[in-house]
Amino acid sequence: MYQAADMAVWQGRVDAEEGPLARRWHECLQAFHDDAPPGTALLGFACHAGVQRNHGRPGAEEGPLALRKALANLAWHHEGHIYDAGNVRCVGDALEEAQQELGRQVTHLLQRGHFPLVLGGGHEIAYGSFLGLARHAELQGRPPRVGIVNLDAHFDLRAGERGSSGTPFRQIAEACAANRMSFNYLVYGISEPGNTEALFHRARELGVQWRGDEECTRDRMEDLLDTLAFFADEVDWLYLTVCLDVLPGSVAPGVSAPAAYGVELSVVEALIDAAKATGKLMLADIAELNPAFDRDGVTAKVAARLAWRIAR
Repeated sequence: MYQAADMAVWQGRVDAEEGPLARRWHECLQAFHDDAPPGTALLGFACHAGVQRNHGRPGAEEGPLALRKALANLAWHHEGHIYDAGNVRCVGDALEEAQQELGRQVTHLLQRGHFPLVLGGGHEIAYGSFLGLARHAELQGRPPRVGIVNLDAHFDLRAGERGSSGTPFRQIAEACAANRMSFNYLVYGISEPGNTEALFHRARELGVQWRGDEECTRDRMEDLLDTLAFFADEVDWLYLTVCLDVLPGSVAPGVSAPAAYGVELSVVEALIDAAKATGKLMLADIAELNPAFDRDGVTAKVAARLAWRIAR
């Protein structure tokens, strides 16, 4: 179900005495409309049905609201337009319908020249986001090659008849095969204890590239960035998806499955910057923010910092 933006969420401090250079997001962000000049469009995916199906901790359906509230008071250092394009809300267990609607909204934004930044919600967000990008690609006449860069402790390639937060990239792989598209998937932050050998086997079968969490360190930054650059060279468009459980549990406690090890925030930010620097980034989302388990709103603040960085 699609819901238009609620602009009442965007509230915060006003430093009027500091002049126009002291503006914050809540003062600058606008409600999306179809005639809006191209910019970054925030689209919420209020859903945790996939997390529940994956036997995770529910609560992520409130993630988009918490993320917006954390963004509202951040300093504005941005050029161009940023819009709130509303929410897609999953009603009950109607995950498949919600993912299809998310895809429609993403396509709608892309067709009008916007950069969609989707705010989750469980990582079932990824299948809906990809559906939207794939449909936009089809409408180009000659479909471009799409590459997925996932910052995540998990492959999310699980088997199963029903989709969940653990299956989106397997579903994407199947959709690619059905539509004669190449499946190009690179993951940073894989936790070996957090992924069964079956998942590693499936990743190898599908030609997935990955770097483990122990490899994703600042002293190996050159190799990590080279890997991303080579990957980007082989595709036309990039889709970046950030699962907050890629970060250490001390940095991101408000997720379904906090990481025991995780990847340092500075490394995550460097990879985001590198994806943007390719000039091929078409779509991004941030997944797994769960306010129900977020101590002092720490994870929401981290997620807001990442969204701020992507949108800048």
